[in-house]
Amino acid sequence: MSVPTDSRVTFDGRFARELPEMAVAWQADEAPEPQLLALNEQLAAELGFDPTFLRSPEGLALLIGTSLPEGATPVAQAYSGHQFGSFNPRLGDGRALLLGEITDAEGRLRDIHLKGSGRTPFARGGDGLAVVGPMLREYILSEAMQALQIPTTRSLAVVATGRAVRRETMLPGAVLTRVASSHLRVGSFQYAAATGNQDLLGRLADHAISRHYPEVAAAERPYLTLFESVVSAQASLVAQWMLVGFIHGVMNTDNMTISGETIDYGPCAFMDVFDYSSVYSSIDRGGRYAYANQPLIAEWNLARLAETLLPLIQDDQEQAVALAVGALEAFRPQYSGAWLAGMKAKLGLADDVGDDVASPLANDVLTLLQENHVDYTSFFRGLSSVVRGDARPARDKVLGVAAFDAWAARWLALTPNADAMDRVNPMYIPRNHLVEEALAAATAGDLDPLDRLVDVVRAPFDERPGLERYAAGAPDDFGSYTTYCGT
Repeated sequence: MSVPTDSRVTFDGRFARELPEMAVAWQADEAPEPQLLALNEQLAAELGFDPTFLRSPEGLALLIGTSLPEGATPVAQAYSGHQFGSFNPRLGDGRALLLGEITDAEGRLRDIHLKGSGRTPFARGGDGLAVVGPMLREYILSEAMQALQIPTTRSLAVVATGRAVRRETMLPGAVLTRVASSHLRVGSFQYAAATGNQDLLGRLADHAISRHYPEVAAAERPYLTLFESVVSAQASLVAQWMLVGFIHGVMNTDNMTISGETIDYGPCAFMDVFDYSSVYSSIDRGGRYAYANQPLIAEWNLARLAETLLPLIQDDQEQAVALAVGALEAFRPQYSGAWLAGMKAKLGLADDVGDDVASPLANDVLTLLQENHVDYTSFFRGLSSVVRGDARPARDKVLGVAAFDAWAARWLALTPNADAMDRVNPMYIPRNHLVEEALAAATAGDLDPLDRLVDVVRAPFDERPGLERYAAGAPDDFGSYTTYCGT
C-alpha cells in the first residue's frame, strides 16, 4: 500500500537500484497501535515533510514503514563487519530497513531508514525489534551531537508500536526513523570485497564517490583519493568526539560510515569524570573501545577499508599496498592536528599560540583532571570564569589546588579569550543520569522529562537560569554507569 506524503518529498531507490547484490527487498512489520513519542519538527522541515502530516495516522504509517510513499523501495542492506576484532562476513540490517533516498531542501541526498522494523534475513536469531528506551536514547544523543556541530546521523521520529518486546523483561516496542547522508559503512566495502565480485566493489566505490565525495571522481587515482577523503573525515570526527568526551562504545567496522557521520547510538555515553580508560558498554569487557582507544580503533578500521580497496587502487598489489599505507599514515597527523586545534579553542588560545606551547598545556590539564577525578565538561566550562577573575568554578573541582594554580598561571599568561571558550565548551550535555531518568519516565508513559532534556541539549552553549541540574554532574548515589545495546 502506498501513501501520499502530502509534502514536497519524493522518494527514490538509488541504493537498491545501483547495488542490488547488497539489497534484500523486505517489508516492515505491522504495528498494532502506533503512537508518536518524538517528532523532530526542525529536521522534518529540512527534509520537506509536513509535520502535521507526519502526526497523522498516514504519517505514522510512513514513519514505521507499514505504508510506503511513492518511490520508496524498502530493503535490508547487506554488510560485513569486524565486531570487537572478529570478522563476520554477513551481518546486514537484521532489524532495519532503508526506505529509500530523498532530496532535502538544500539539494542533499538523504537516506530515510527504519530501526526496529522487524526481522529480516540478516536477523541472525534476533527478534528484529527495538524498544522505547534505546530508540529514544538515539534521539537524545543524536540531537545533542547535532547541536554540538559534530557530524551525525539524525533521528526524525520515534514511534511506539504497541507491541511488547522481550528483553530482560517485557518492554514497549518502538521504531526509530533515522536520517543519514547514507548508510554506507566500512563493513559495506568488506561485504563487497568478500564476495570476490570486483565489479560490485567498483560500483560500490563509485556510489560512495557520487554520494559523498563527487570532487574525487576527476582525480588521477579516484579510489585512492576516496580512501584519503574517508581518512580525513574520520580523523576530524573522532577528534571531535574526544574533545567533548563522547564514547561511542561499539566502534565495529559496520558502525563506521564512509561519510564521516556518527552512527549507531547503542551503548554510547558522554564521559562524566575524566578518565582515559572510561568504558560504559556492558559488552566491552576488555576495554577495546575505551575513550583513549577511539583514535587507534578508528585507524584500525580504516586499515580494514584500505584492504578492500586495494584491487581498485592499483592492479599491482605491492604498489596498491604502498599507496594505501601512505594514505593511512595521514590519519595520525590529521587527527592530532584536529584535536590540538580543538583543545586550543577549548582553552581560548589565540591562533598564534604555537603548538609547542599549546600541546603540553593541553596534555597537562588532562593529566590534572585524570589524577583528581574531575568532571570533564563542567571543568572546561568553568575555565572561562577563571579568565573573568573567579577561579572557583574550575579550581574548586580539583583536590590538588597547587598543581591547578601552577598550570593556570602558565595558561593565563597566554591571555585566553573567555567568550570564545564559552562558544565551544558546552554547558549542557546529555548527562547519563538525566538520560536514564528521561528514558525510564518515557518507558512508563511520561514524555515530559524527555522533551525537557532534548530542549536543553539543543542549545548546549547558552547558560540559562533554572537549568542548574542539567549542568551538574551525576549525584553520588548514581553509582557506576553501564550502557546496553538494546538488542
